Amino acid sequence: MEPEVELPGVVLLSGPTAVGKSAVALEVARACKAEIINGDSLQVYRYLDIGTAKPDLAERNLLPHHLFDILDPDQSFNATDFQARADVVIADIRSRGRLPLVVGGTGLYLRALLFGLCQMPEIDLRLRAELEERLTLEGSEALHAELARYDAPLAARLAPRDRTRVLRALETVLATGQSLAFFQERHRFLKPRYRFLHLYLDLEREKLYQRINQRVETMLAQGFVDEVKGLLEKGFSAELKPLQSIGYRQINEYLAGSLSLERAVSETKQATRRYAKRQLTWFRNDPHAVGIAVSDWKKILLRIDEFTIKQTVESASV
Repeated sequence: MEPEVELPGVVLLSGPTAVGKSAVALEVARACKAEIINGDSLQVYRYLDIGTAKPDLAERNLLPHHLFDILDPDQSFNATDFQARADVVIADIRSRGRLPLVVGGTGLYLRALLFGLCQMPEIDLRLRAELEERLTLEGSEALHAELARYDAPLAARLAPRDRTRVLRALETVLATGQSLAFFQERHRFLKPRYRFLHLYLDLEREKLYQRINQRVETMLAQGFVDEVKGLLEKGFSAELKPLQSIGYRQINEYLAGSLSLERAVSETKQATRRYAKRQLTWFRNDPHAVGIAVSDWKKILLRIDEFTIKQTVESASV
């Protein structure tokens, strides 16, 4: 029997958009001698600052932040890339005796970091090419409607305009006859890659929605429209995946003349509320994540103390 290998320790702080992760993360990192690692799929991109609620330079200068502003918007980035980059950063932080604190709301990235990526059967390249062509011609809403006929439970969890996930879910069920959720569920039983503590900030839904509405108004006041204009002036296409994310897509449509500013703001608020609802469902259903009310976030410090003490004791006994 092989001896059990000691896994490196990492703390994750997640939660829905607008719940207040960045502010709490700063306080926690200061108290716990931690360094913050970005776990948000959009905050990796340069120039996407206001619309992603990225910590500003003043906040990032207070203590080390990693994996922010590492790519231009026309560069691809996925969960595989995140896992590889985060592994390197975590090893570096731990080598200096600091605590890695991964902060973000992209559940798939966090899951990939902790458990690796779901092993999927190969998809016929002709099927993938056909679906990608249909996605371009018909739009993701049409493919989402088709997914609902084959896999209604998963379709209900995906936003119709989430091009990447809708395409992945539809190609999986058409190629294998099994829901993507089937393979994801099977993947849940793999051993973790890290010794970890995963905490998520929780908030009553109506209060969260109020925060979201206010955040969108604040984004506008901070110059969100000018940020999107600047991206287009730099030559980045409005069709790029990051610029099709919530908020950016609506402002792009406003700048193109297809939406009024009032309508763009209204749709951004609504889409963000729906996204936050999906995030809450994801984290609340994660058996490895522990919810802590935002108003009682200092419990996080106690949980981290317990985690690090336990880790120290277990390491000494190995």
